[in-house]
Amino acid sequence: MRQGAAGGSRAWWPSAVRRRGGVFALLALLAAAPHAAAQLGGPPLPDPHVVLAQAKAASGGAAWDALRTQHSKVTLMVGPLTGHAERWSDIVSGHFAVVFTLGPARGAAGYDAQGPWVQDAAGETQDEPDTAARELAVNASYRDRLAFWYPERARARITYKERAEADGAVFDVIRITPEGGRPFELWINTETHLVERLVEREAIAVRTERYMDLREVQGVLVPFRMRASRDRGQHDELVTVDSMTFDAPLPPGRLTRPPPPAPDFTFPPGRDSVEVPFDFVDGHVFVHALVDGRRVRLLVDSGGSNVLLPDVAAAVGARTAAGAAGDTTPARVTRLNLGGVVFERQAFTTLDLAAFLQRAEGADDIGGVLGAEIFRRVVVSLDYTRLRATLHDPDRYRPKSGAATLPLVAPFKTPRVEGRIDGTPGVFRVDTGSRGSLTLSPSFAAASGIADRPHGITAVIGARVTGPVHASVWRAAALTLGDIDVAGPITAVLTRDSAVLGDGDAAGSIGNGILRRFNVVFDLPHRSLHLERNAAFAAPDVYDRAGLWIERSEHGLAIVDVVQDGPAAVAGLAAGDVIVAIDGVRVAATSLAAARDKLRGAPGRTIRLTLESGASKILTLRDLL
Repeated sequence: MRQGAAGGSRAWWPSAVRRRGGVFALLALLAAAPHAAAQLGGPPLPDPHVVLAQAKAASGGAAWDALRTQHSKVTLMVGPLTGHAERWSDIVSGHFAVVFTLGPARGAAGYDAQGPWVQDAAGETQDEPDTAARELAVNASYRDRLAFWYPERARARITYKERAEADGAVFDVIRITPEGGRPFELWINTETHLVERLVEREAIAVRTERYMDLREVQGVLVPFRMRASRDRGQHDELVTVDSMTFDAPLPPGRLTRPPPPAPDFTFPPGRDSVEVPFDFVDGHVFVHALVDGRRVRLLVDSGGSNVLLPDVAAAVGARTAAGAAGDTTPARVTRLNLGGVVFERQAFTTLDLAAFLQRAEGADDIGGVLGAEIFRRVVVSLDYTRLRATLHDPDRYRPKSGAATLPLVAPFKTPRVEGRIDGTPGVFRVDTGSRGSLTLSPSFAAASGIADRPHGITAVIGARVTGPVHASVWRAAALTLGDIDVAGPITAVLTRDSAVLGDGDAAGSIGNGILRRFNVVFDLPHRSLHLERNAAFAAPDVYDRAGLWIERSEHGLAIVDVVQDGPAAVAGLAAGDVIVAIDGVRVAATSLAAARDKLRGAPGRTIRLTLESGASKILTLRDLL
């Protein structure tokens, strides 16, 4: 995680877990807003209120007047992820609540008399702290109220922007800016008078919602399919309505934000902190925990969610919801013991990552992911020099003097901080699940002009379940965090926005390549990040010096990508080749992490690779950046 014909934004699917710009106000807009529009000449501009009145008449007219509540259930698809959402709303007040699941993400969001709120999978609720997301939630509440037809319900500035054409149709474009919100556009077909698209700027990208499959529900026309796309290349989001009703009684308290849950963790008697050793392998942090009494190796991912592989969930007896084979399903772990700190009834998602972890990480002993849920409960410090994680009781934790303190932005999601890359400001996720140093979204790179700068190489920088991650890679001058300048970080600009960042509004992600230079304290309970330089602070940031990306395969190490004119390419290696030995040592006898480390060896070193074909290739390592 990722918001009508009278509709709202998407505060209820994956990116909604992050932006929460509204939610399923597929209440009544009707159906179109182009990516490119041609300005047409013509008579004086129409009255926007007349255009909106025509849209009301075409979609149900007076039938809209009597509607007071709405209840919807939908199916979600975002790239490779699927999920479901259920939404309730009060059409007069604009209050709403939605619960959702999407792949491993799940949670809830809403809008009540206090404004927008968000809730995570474990039940923690707070005000939506992100400014852009709050404004988008105001917009969604405005549209829920159908306030463009009933202006007494909410104030807004409404203007006629232009007459435009797209896809063979002509549209009246109405620009609406709700009080406390941000501008959005309704594109109303001049022939049918139906609202066919909505255009709205998020924090970075512009989202276009297209409404399809109109059906009559209690006298009004509503779309039963919606596709949202963005101008920065992110995955489209497809919403299919499974059911929709108006004026059904709302469950008591359904539109009121949930109260905070009772603390669900305990420290050992007399202790306010515990140390947990961790492994730092191939840029990832791994810990062992007792999951319902069973020792399980978990990847630590401050930017992700709690995940268990299905076999592990079954072995520990975690209670899981029913689901088809291959589905992600919610699971509940009764006791998670991490170094003596016991977390009760923790929410996880089961997700079959075994094949991916074997391929991309060369590991078959990883049982799941320890995600941001733990970081939001206790203070977590990572000492990359001593390879120790320390969990602190948030009520008794005091930061060390001398550490730099950065306020977290939108701490309810993943930890994010403000920073500057070569002087350009942005908000960056702090992500222990990333092996890289700095990864930038193409949306941010394009908007800031970074994408126009000369870059070093184009390469595969990692993997996800659906395949390789491609990026332009270069060495920035500096990443500035508060008063700290991290010199020369390896910086990757993704070729498209994707779930790799997991946060469509973030400028990018700060990974372990940078975090390992510090003792890092994630103090999400107090909305702070503390950084204390360690002995590795001034060490150079080293990128792969062989010019290839390898993964584990059935017969050896498969070459997935070769950098143009890099050492591997010069040596005659190509994507699809399979390495069976490195310097005479069979790869079956070494780990994938050790092989990758060898390919980052000293410049000038020669390495002999033996291929499955029997060919032998000599490559000479060198700096590519």
